[in-house]
Amino acid sequence: MQESCPFEFNFDPTSFKVGDTVSYRVPKLAGFPFAATITAVYDDYLEIIDASEPGKPMKATRESRPVVSDEAALG
Repeated sequence: MQESCPFEFNFDPTSFKVGDTVSYRVPKLAGFPFAATITAVYDDYLEIIDASEPGKPMKATRESRPVVSDEAALG
């Protein structure tokens, strides 16, 4: 029996919108995937919130799997 992923991710940076779920990475954590919700979309970056830290918005790159800086994610 194959288990399905509980998230439906948007990997298309041209269609990102508020409320989409994205898989983001943190460089220091070797690309391990995390899930977050987009709260704002700008021309060159996103603002996302990981459900495990709802009061901590993070700036992320605008690419198919956004990157959050080590400082923003771990600081």
